[in-house]
Amino acid sequence: MLGADAIVKCLEEEGVEYVFGYPGVAICPFYNSILESSIKTILIRTEQNAAHAASGLARVSGKVGVCAVTSGPGATNVITGIATAFADSIPMVCITGQVNSALLGSDVFQEADITGAVESFVKYSYLVKNVADIPRIFKEAFHIANTGRKGPVLIDIPIDIQNAEIKRFVYPETVSMRTYKPTVRGNMAQIKKVVAELEKAKKPIICAGGGVLLSDAEKELREFSQKYKIPVVSTMMGISAMPTKDPFYFGMVGNNGKPYANRAMNESDLLIMVGARVADRAVSQPDLITENKVLVHIDVDPAEIGKNVGPTIPLVGDAKHIFEDLSSQEFTCNHDEWLDTLSEYRKNMEPKRNPNPAYVDPAAFITMLSEKMQNDGVYVADVGQNQIWSCAYHIVKDGRFLTSGGMGTMGYSIPAAMGAKISDKSKQVIAVCGDGSFQMSMMELATMNQHDIPVKIVVLKNNYLGMVRQYQHFTYKDNYSVVDLSGSPDLEKLAAAYDMGFIRLKDMKNAEDAINKFLEKDESMIMECLIDPMDLV
Repeated sequence: MLGADAIVKCLEEEGVEYVFGYPGVAICPFYNSILESSIKTILIRTEQNAAHAASGLARVSGKVGVCAVTSGPGATNVITGIATAFADSIPMVCITGQVNSALLGSDVFQEADITGAVESFVKYSYLVKNVADIPRIFKEAFHIANTGRKGPVLIDIPIDIQNAEIKRFVYPETVSMRTYKPTVRGNMAQIKKVVAELEKAKKPIICAGGGVLLSDAEKELREFSQKYKIPVVSTMMGISAMPTKDPFYFGMVGNNGKPYANRAMNESDLLIMVGARVADRAVSQPDLITENKVLVHIDVDPAEIGKNVGPTIPLVGDAKHIFEDLSSQEFTCNHDEWLDTLSEYRKNMEPKRNPNPAYVDPAAFITMLSEKMQNDGVYVADVGQNQIWSCAYHIVKDGRFLTSGGMGTMGYSIPAAMGAKISDKSKQVIAVCGDGSFQMSMMELATMNQHDIPVKIVVLKNNYLGMVRQYQHFTYKDNYSVVDLSGSPDLEKLAAAYDMGFIRLKDMKNAEDAINKFLEKDESMIMECLIDPMDLV
């Protein structure tokens, strides 16, 4: 067995079904060996999107996403996808080919120090120096990626190691790393302190972050909220932890969040942050959330607790286990008056829009699209104005809302939607992007066509880099710079070039019929919605 064969065997042992990637000489031994496996390979058209696709698969399936690219530019191209996964704690193993071990450091053709380059945004990285280490390294990599605070792990494998003979392949059954033992069970003394505060609190609130979804704790959160009548808000990454229309859910917080959600968090006397970083996008002034309230910060990563704001009660542990332990405690509380107050806020503080009737209203369109989606559908928002409109107006039922939160990577939605669709082909998957972010990933239409990945794509077209144009509108008094998207392709012709259906929606008059047609069949289609270029989020 060669090292390349051993890599494939490791992936099989981990139950990997798909590898997203782009070959090159330095990774060719691996791609040659994988031909003998049942693992399916998906040829992505640019390496960054291999990581985004692996991310989409990981977020819907709960499994580790896998991508594999070559050395040099292949490895450097995938960096943005790795950084995007790291910022949102997405479990991923990224395999990179590398030049011959004996030539490392010689600046030979397509050599790049990829382990050094990604050091600040991987959970861990390996440079394989001995073919016999491959089984141990892969076992550790998958364990690290999908435990504790999840994240990407990079494995850099020189071509000579891939071609070397491994004399004895034994895949480890367990992992024991002296320096890596994440805590998942919360400290019971701290849990009892939280319960004591819940019994005293008049206005408690839970702020759910992406960690709730990563730990598969949606059911536990919902049951806990309903049992004790505790309202919930979420960060952007926490959207879909609660159904949008759940009476105990009061929307997304932050700079672009719902005013009533921010007010609820500010007025609470007990704030329970779960699986959230307390970063600037959700909490612009962290010190304010500690005023006149008890702050409980629950996170599986102890490094996040106290990093941006000091909690009254720190609690390290996995959200799923924490909610199970909290629910097992006997306590009583009543928050009907607080819930009535928040319901009034929600009714009276919903932002009012004044859309231009000559164009598609993105808010009304996204709500209508959401209502007509399948209950367990997956909605993938890109980055820009489309993301903020999606966060505000998408209706989550029993499905998932995916986006790039921590890094805000344009071009994320299409490849991530492909990964989500591949992970569960029974689910309806829709990518929503602007005409700027669409053009960052439109080459993946070929991947969708080649591999029969039926993803729906909505392009909110305003002929601008909308979010930057909006910022320049307010900050530089309409002195626009490098935001005009003139020269963009005709999407109807582009769709035809890739054998995809196409719908153009110019205003809201025929929106319902257009959406019905768009969702009618499980096949790839592009829907272009013409948006007022001056519309604001």
